[in-house]
Amino acid sequence: MSEATCPPEEWVARAEAAVAAGYTFFEWLGCVDEIGRPGPDGETLRVVLVLRDPSAPGTPARRTSTELPRDGARLATLGHLFTGVRWHEREAAEMFGVEFVGGDPRRLLLSSEFEGTPMRKDEVLGARAGVPWPGAKEPGESAASPSRRRTAPPGTSDPAVWGDRELGSPPADPDEVAASVLGGRPRRRRP
Repeated sequence: MSEATCPPEEWVARAEAAVAAGYTFFEWLGCVDEIGRPGPDGETLRVVLVLRDPSAPGTPARRTSTELPRDGARLATLGHLFTGVRWHEREAAEMFGVEFVGGDPRRLLLSSEFEGTPMRKDEVLGARAGVPWPGAKEPGESAASPSRRRTAPPGTSDPAVWGDRELGSPPADPDEVAASVLGGRPRRRRP
């Protein structure tokens, strides 16, 4: 797969160049929360576009990505190039908070009353805070195995960092959230 990263202001031009090179089949557009990754991209959202050349079936796909700041993530729409991209842009807008300028602003999956960006790693989800993982029995809960430590599921932030916050309190520090998302860590017992 051919991969390229571009600045957000070159997003449309790169997609147009790919179409001119024969990559006219839109395959996928998605977003990834880069919070907690080492390096300068640790505080960004990455938008990824995958295109294919239908006239050359053996040719690898072309992947283009761009990084956006977490606050005020805006990117030009590719809806004028690919009809199918509109659904993917609406999903990324709703789930990650990326605004696609010139795109369709309507909700796709969540109700109009829902506030937030549920796929961002620093988002507090009520189901994660209210239901023990992975159900009634966790490692260490069974009387048959008292020596096992209770662990948190991979990818779940420590509730002491992002959950059970008072209404109106400031949001969790992204660095703290990222450090607590490692998973497999011993779970703290609450008094």
